[in-house]
Amino acid sequence: MTTEISYSQEPTFSTIDLSPISSDPDEDWQHLVLEMFRPELPLPVKEKPRLYLVPSTFGEEYDADFAPEPTSAADLPDIHELTFQFIHNVVEIWAGRRSASQVQGMCHHLVYADLQRKAGQQKLVGRIRKIKVTEPLDGIIESTVTVRYDDRLRVVAIRFEGLDGRWLCTALTLI
Repeated sequence: MTTEISYSQEPTFSTIDLSPISSDPDEDWQHLVLEMFRPELPLPVKEKPRLYLVPSTFGEEYDADFAPEPTSAADLPDIHELTFQFIHNVVEIWAGRRSASQVQGMCHHLVYADLQRKAGQQKLVGRIRKIKVTEPLDGIIESTVTVRYDDRLRVVAIRFEGLDGRWLCTALTLI
C-alpha cells in the first residue's frame, strides 16, 4: 500500500542578500580556524633580465664568427668582489705601486693602454671608501667608487660587460 502526499501549495524559497558589511576583503578570514584554509596567492613570475645584444667594440670590426659574445650576469662570477679587487689594483697602478699587466686580462685593450699611460701619476695610493654597483641591463655593470686622496675625494666610474664568459672593463675614468 502506497500513500501519496499531495501539496496544495508549491514550496517557496526566499533569497538572502549576502553582501559584505565591511570593505575589507580579508575580514572573512580573520577567524583562527579559517586562516589555515585561506587560498594562496599566486607567486609573481620573476622575469629573466634582458641580455644586451651589442657589446662595446670601440669602432673595431669583427668577423661574424669571431665577434665577442655577450654573457649573462648569472653565468659570471660575483661582480661585487671583482669590482673591489679591480679598483684596489687600479688605485695602486695609478700610484705606481703595481704593474698594469696584473689587470690586463680584465680590460679592453684601449682601456688597458690608457691605464698604462696614467700609471704612476698619483702621488699617493687612494683609500677606497664606497662602492656602488648598478646593473642597467643583464650582462652590463656600472660602478662608481669613491676614493680618498688625503683631504680630497674623487670618484672612479667603471663599466664592466660580460663578454665571452668573463667580465671585461670597457670604461675606466677618474673624475
